[in-house]
Amino acid sequence: MAQQIVEVAIIGTGFGGQSTAINLLKQGITDFVMLERRAFMGGTWCQNSYPGAQVDVQSPLYSLTQEPYPWSQMFATQPELEAYTNQVIDKYGLRNKARLNFNVAHVRWCDENLHWLLTSDRGEQVQARFVVSAQGPLSNPVIPDFPGRERFQGESFHTNHWNHDYDYRDKRVAVIGSGASAAQVIPTITPEVSQLHVFQRSPHWVLPRPDRVFSPRVRRWLGKRWVYQSLRRTIYWALEWRVFAFKYAHGLMRFFAQRPALKHLRTQVPNAELRAKLTPDYTIGCKRIIVSNTLYPALSQPHVTLHSREDSIAEINDRGIQTTQGQQIDLDLIVYSTGFDATDGAVGYELIGRGGKHLQEAWHEFPRAYLGTTLPQFPNLFLVTGPNTGIGHTSAIFVIESQMKYIMQAINYAREQQKPIEVTAQAEANYTNMIHREMRKTVWHSGGCNSWYKSKSGHVIAMFPGFSFVYRIMATRFKPQHHVLIRGKDENR
Repeated sequence: MAQQIVEVAIIGTGFGGQSTAINLLKQGITDFVMLERRAFMGGTWCQNSYPGAQVDVQSPLYSLTQEPYPWSQMFATQPELEAYTNQVIDKYGLRNKARLNFNVAHVRWCDENLHWLLTSDRGEQVQARFVVSAQGPLSNPVIPDFPGRERFQGESFHTNHWNHDYDYRDKRVAVIGSGASAAQVIPTITPEVSQLHVFQRSPHWVLPRPDRVFSPRVRRWLGKRWVYQSLRRTIYWALEWRVFAFKYAHGLMRFFAQRPALKHLRTQVPNAELRAKLTPDYTIGCKRIIVSNTLYPALSQPHVTLHSREDSIAEINDRGIQTTQGQQIDLDLIVYSTGFDATDGAVGYELIGRGGKHLQEAWHEFPRAYLGTTLPQFPNLFLVTGPNTGIGHTSAIFVIESQMKYIMQAINYAREQQKPIEVTAQAEANYTNMIHREMRKTVWHSGGCNSWYKSKSGHVIAMFPGFSFVYRIMATRFKPQHHVLIRGKDENR
């Protein structure tokens, strides 16, 4: 099997991979390949096609800066996001750069030739000078190891792998999980199922979704670049103030967010017993806030049963679920809306750096990276949406595009010096210490909840503890003194 040799290998074809490819093309770098484990390109919004899938950031901001689009509504649904994704892919000719069904299993740095060797689970290989890992933090779905799960005789799947061939109409359905995906699935399928059982580990704060459908005239204006950019900037700065509440003044969260959330709950859930089950016991913002106008009315329907932690899953058997209260619930379908391994397992392949350094060793305490992007002893390797690059108040694409400013400068510096580049251990340590010092001020650290934002160590790994424009400033100011150039073995003789 022939080994493909390229200058840059991009792992993933979602917005992170697309941004990388577009920026490489702008730099005049055309010798790259995009490795996609699926049979299609596009990432999250092409893969996650479950009923009701919709973005929870305003569409004009949740898009690439230079790629305006005439969105049909403020919060785009999955089909429109998929159409936008494919438009970007086709505009830049990225299908010609992709290798589909290439599931990266191993990535190893070769000290002899100063290149990375990427190997798929089928033994295919790509050799690359640089690697940009853009598989995304929400790409490795997790299903807890419930006792007896394999015994269930009905249909079951994760929301990330929705089986559209299965007809759930008039079926007895359980949704396990109550996070963002579940909050979209539940209202969508409720009118069509005969019974719905929702298993909630802990309730989420829910705010109304300020959605609106754009008229044809507004959509035409959105297609104009200057209008699009103006609207993006307006939305961006309207959202950015939330950092004050997340980090500096938690009382603002309680006043401007928790009070409206409680009012939303009281208005939409008249039943006091159900309302009690849906009332969180932690500060709003500690977990991801759900925006929905339809979740509470769906949970209030007579054929819907909400199971709280006190009535959780004891086991799954061939007929369905037995609860800890001893109730047997017979089911036709179990939907696992149980999230992703977004912290400790964010890199879904074996990664071995310079001198045989394993990523598991580098991250033995908790995942960490300089600017959430680079690690010592992993030359010419860049993680898109790596540790502590998540954002709780604005668009993740803003952070991705900020990372691109650093990544492109680093690649160009290494190309000019004709040597691999890596961040120094001291620079990474200083950055990581700063991140977790600042994190102690945030609601994600002290809000009284245990969320997927945290790794097993208890450190908040998913989020950046500050203003997104501060991260962009840091990413834009490339500092050669924070990096070293790696010599080949022949140069060290």
